[in-house]
Amino acid sequence: MSDVKIQPRLPKGMRDYLPQDMLKREYVFGVVRDVFHLYGFEPLQTPVMELSEILMGKYGEDAEKLIYHAQHPGGKEELALRYDLTVPLARVVGQYQNDITLPFKRYQLAPVWRAERPQRGRYREFVQCDVDIVGIADMSADAEVIGVVVSVLKKLGFPQFTVKINNRKLLTAIGQYSGVPDAQLGDLYRSVDKFDKIGADGVRKELVERGIGGEAVARMMDLIVAHEPGLGNLDVLDQAMGSIPAAQEGIRELRELAAALGDMYISQEDYDIDFTMVRGLGYYTGPIFETTIEEPNLGSVSGGGRYDDLVGMFRKESLPTTGVSLGIERIIDLMDYLSLYPDTIHGTVVQVMVTLFDTSTRAESSKLAAELRGQGICTELQLEERKLGRQFQAADRRGIPLVAVLGPEEITQGVVKLKRLSDGEESTVPRSEAAAKVRELLK
Repeated sequence: MSDVKIQPRLPKGMRDYLPQDMLKREYVFGVVRDVFHLYGFEPLQTPVMELSEILMGKYGEDAEKLIYHAQHPGGKEELALRYDLTVPLARVVGQYQNDITLPFKRYQLAPVWRAERPQRGRYREFVQCDVDIVGIADMSADAEVIGVVVSVLKKLGFPQFTVKINNRKLLTAIGQYSGVPDAQLGDLYRSVDKFDKIGADGVRKELVERGIGGEAVARMMDLIVAHEPGLGNLDVLDQAMGSIPAAQEGIRELRELAAALGDMYISQEDYDIDFTMVRGLGYYTGPIFETTIEEPNLGSVSGGGRYDDLVGMFRKESLPTTGVSLGIERIIDLMDYLSLYPDTIHGTVVQVMVTLFDTSTRAESSKLAAELRGQGICTELQLEERKLGRQFQAADRRGIPLVAVLGPEEITQGVVKLKRLSDGEESTVPRSEAAAKVRELLK
């Protein structure tokens, strides 16, 4: 074995999570799962790697440059790390047609990988939290997944957010209305998608540079930047290009979606019809949605939409499908920034530490720890003999709220001494009542 020491470091864009970080993450994951269950979604798990042919050709050229390809020496299959959880879902629906009951409402919380440039709120390995509904064409399904986003953010305590809603059919119609050739609609999407970064003038300039005529750009931009209160943006489009079939369909879908959101008691203050929101992935076919938080602005904290054709790549007939992905890493970063974690989240899961008085009391300390664990109390047993003062200091440093002392005198009397470290309150109780007293002191 070489004596050369290896410098401990991580690949760019990937992170370790120490226990105090994991407790916060698990809290957020727990809230998210609770909301998923509340809406009737059930869990699914898929492999970290997929066959390359499953992933490629689904996301668009720019996105697929970010896919990590994985191979082992002598391996015959071409593999890739999953880029998202949506394409694997489509593969599952195609593969297990006889085992899935429609509508299929699933959620998945799992890591994905993208070779993006790392920055705050954007990582190369991150967890996605997805909910999708397969088999429902009605806009009520889209309202359901938007409702999940609104419920999660409110339950986590975010004071303000906006779900931006658009429709890919409207973007297509705007392009047709403006005279943009079908072959250049992809250029249109890519440029408008940058609206938040480069503004209206930047989008105009880029569209002209892509070879789209100035008159077409002007007609299109007048519609894209329209911003009327409530559903007024849809009225603007309806008046301008209501005769175009794609526009008729897109406007109808968004009106139905807004009505379904109202039926779910989701306020119009929580969402906005925004024609500058595009969503870069190539598989969207209808309504698309993205959630932003203005302060601080780390980018979108959710994204999704309807993708009725994707499942059809894996079965004879496609199925209407809609879904949304929560940007959980950004949500977690914002939870820290906005101090939204409850005070009950400490740096440890341990509720009480049972001290070790000396080697002669080890057996009784072990028994007490087992008794507390048997009552559902998260208990750490001091394993190393050291002075009681140092044991108390270690517990306090780690945020353990209670310490249990079981010395020779306590053992003889059949009692336990408990101390709450936050305020120094002490109690001596019969050993049989220790668990109940621990719960009382924890409150």
